[in-house]
Amino acid sequence: MNTPFPLREGISLEYKEAADSLPKNFFETVCAFLNRDGGLIVLGVADNGTVTGIDPGAVGRIMSDIANLSNNPQKLEPPYLLFPHEETVDGKLIIRVQVPCSSQVHRCGGEVFLRNEDGDYRLKDPYQIAGLVNRKLSFYTEQRVIPWLGMTDLNPALFDRSRELFRHHHSNHPWLGLDNEGILRTGGFIRKDPLSAETGYTLAAALMFGTDATIGQVAPGMSFDALLRRRNLDRYDDRLLLHTNLIDTFDLLMGFVEKHLDDPFFMEGAQRVNLRDRIFRELVSNLIAHREYTSAAPASLTIFKGQAVFKNPHVPHLLGRLDPDHFTPFPKNPVICNFMLHIGRYEQAGSGVYNVSKYLPLYTPGAVPLFEELNDIFSATIPLPGEEATPEVTPEVTPEVTPEVVSLMQVMEGEMSRREIMHRLSLNDEKHFREHYQQRAVKAGVIELTIPDKPNSPLQKYRLTTLGRTLLQSIRQP
Repeated sequence: MNTPFPLREGISLEYKEAADSLPKNFFETVCAFLNRDGGLIVLGVADNGTVTGIDPGAVGRIMSDIANLSNNPQKLEPPYLLFPHEETVDGKLIIRVQVPCSSQVHRCGGEVFLRNEDGDYRLKDPYQIAGLVNRKLSFYTEQRVIPWLGMTDLNPALFDRSRELFRHHHSNHPWLGLDNEGILRTGGFIRKDPLSAETGYTLAAALMFGTDATIGQVAPGMSFDALLRRRNLDRYDDRLLLHTNLIDTFDLLMGFVEKHLDDPFFMEGAQRVNLRDRIFRELVSNLIAHREYTSAAPASLTIFKGQAVFKNPHVPHLLGRLDPDHFTPFPKNPVICNFMLHIGRYEQAGSGVYNVSKYLPLYTPGAVPLFEELNDIFSATIPLPGEEATPEVTPEVTPEVTPEVVSLMQVMEGEMSRREIMHRLSLNDEKHFREHYQQRAVKAGVIELTIPDKPNSPLQKYRLTTLGRTLLQSIRQP
């Protein structure tokens, strides 16, 4: 008997049968997910969720095809290397492929695809494609082209270091044979500026590979501040202030954690697990991967008596406290996240919240982490074992604003009808728009009806409220 998967296909989930080969439309779905908010493709499952399985002799070839073709610009432009995972369900083999959101607009076979509840569709209208570009630019400042930035502004040693990390993480990594320019191009660090049409290196390239002098020019306010405040709460007992590349930043922050936090002995089955490493590697990598680098506010790690608090400036995707069991991961810097994944410094989007929630109760018995997305700060509060926590004031939680509501807010100009908003969002399904965008935005108080006493009026339009304008300004604030 075939047990169906519990979830239905939708905007972030796609099932595909693949008995002995990769489906022909696989990369159309990959492209659509990259261009939207990411998603999961499960091969070996029918549209209704029934597990049909994959021929065991074909699994290796299909996984190899996914890895090779995702790195081929003739199939996916620009390329985006994917990492498929084999699993067994009901005694049958399936392949899961997690596709993140990308900060770039991708094409498959020269066509732009976008995802909606009904599946993948081609974008042919130039205005819709321009809207997609603008939407990504408003979220992803890492993709800003720095006109003067060149190879001489980058540190060659960091490329060699990256190759060592590629090899350590994956002995046959396809980027090992690339020269420095090839790593930048394949990694998404080179792009065409949509305004000037000039091709150049991005802010992300400078942050990952730049010399300290270069980073000081492109992101003068960028810093990571690690503080120990167990005794001296007004100042600090120890401090590490960083203004350097993101590869070294990760290692230095982890060194600060290892210096000041205990590593209790713990066995998971027959294997010893480093709980401190499992928890704090995730938190440090998320601090780096999701920071808004155009903000002058520092990203900070503060170790108090009884708790550690991580804070980083960001562009909010939703507002309020995150529920680890019910949230949609959203990478704030997809190119940086993707590269950190390749060098083994980051896992898939959402893994941080999941792994911290899983291992923290073992590190600090019974503890629960607190994750909050506020107007311009992401905060993670982690209870530590053995001591009473230093009290901190928790900011007031604002109404929940989902990714769909944020997208709606960003296309609003003056008073707009439902059809005008749907066109700006490249949406065709009225029910999906009403349930996931319009109603949630009204409930959150960020938009209002122009004719509130006649909600079904054919003349009805919508506009941002004062709260909506305030939140939108904070999202767009560089």
